[in-house]
Amino acid sequence: MDFAFGPEDEAFRREARTWLEEHLVGSPGRRAWERELGRGGWIGLGWDEDGYGNRREGLTRQVVWAEEYARSEAPPRSGHIGENLLAPTLVAHGTPEQKRRFLPPIARGRELWCQGYSEPDAGSDLAGVRTAAVRDKEAAPSGAYRVTGQKIWTSLAHEADWCFVLARTEPGSTRHHGLSFLLVPMDQPGRVEVRPIRQLTGTSEFNEVFFDGALARADHVVGGAGNGWRVAMSLLGFERGVSTLAQQIGFAQELGCVLRTAVATGAASDPVVRDRLVRLWAELRTMRWNALRTLGSSEGSSESRGGAGAPSVAKLLWGGWHQRLGELAVQVRGAGAAVGPVDRSAELPYELDAAQHLFLFSRADTIYGGSDEIQRTIIAERALGLPREPRG
Repeated sequence: MDFAFGPEDEAFRREARTWLEEHLVGSPGRRAWERELGRGGWIGLGWDEDGYGNRREGLTRQVVWAEEYARSEAPPRSGHIGENLLAPTLVAHGTPEQKRRFLPPIARGRELWCQGYSEPDAGSDLAGVRTAAVRDKEAAPSGAYRVTGQKIWTSLAHEADWCFVLARTEPGSTRHHGLSFLLVPMDQPGRVEVRPIRQLTGTSEFNEVFFDGALARADHVVGGAGNGWRVAMSLLGFERGVSTLAQQIGFAQELGCVLRTAVATGAASDPVVRDRLVRLWAELRTMRWNALRTLGSSEGSSESRGGAGAPSVAKLLWGGWHQRLGELAVQVRGAGAAVGPVDRSAELPYELDAAQHLFLFSRADTIYGGSDEIQRTIIAERALGLPREPRG
């Protein structure tokens, strides 16, 4: 494995840490914070080209920034979907005009994006999307599409300015044929409706999005009409493991809290609890080494780093791990984990503490982003070359 931080990387780490300490003052709003990051030049470090308001850095420095951001406990990012998913896709498949239009606002934190993939009957089976886009040559100077359909589990749609939508543009087409990748503005009253989905935790990061004849300009189709499946799969392959390493910093912080709680409550005196704590620590270290190996062995590749199965392996590892951590977090609390402070004036009659939130939210970790069953199928078929599962 050839992946190490050199002196210049450590200097970059000090720069990042100092900037975060100086700018994380008070409680900045999510949009204001995105613009602050843009002014500091911290958006778009991992893009394969610069010149759009971003500064391009190597892989090790991308990891350094992601880790320092997680350690600083800065606000959750609202712009990560545009920065880490759409932008690399535009770099790979977009026209020069599309890059000039959309990349600078992402790099400056001025426009936020959401992802219009999953539908009520097409979640893990993305090729089953039914949202339709019909050509309307009179709607815009270059022509447009009228998008009609429903998307679900759309993260941060209630904050987004734009949505990249996988829609069926060829009537009568099936499966992965006849799909297009459209860029749709969200500010279309009466044509785009966002309905937040209340979760067990009481929060609403996910949404339903309804399109009723929403306009998408024809020159905002990425990769050309009918090539949506290729573009969509390319987007899913841009996960490089950098975000996984940053995520593991947060996991380590959560594990530390669980450990301190176990000691404070006396639960750590139970040998079974101690064994689970040690296992969680060892598994977290293994996940880090696996992510570093994946990054180091395939730097420079435009495909999923470490081969077709690498992202699926990582998802299987951290999804189950985080769920087990959530279970242990409430166990070491004892009976007190089942109750919490009551605020009858609030919208919800209870308030979750960190351990309760961790337990409830982590129940979805083995489902969202592709369920464990889907990940195993991808590993079997694409990485191991086993016979494909029969399609009904």
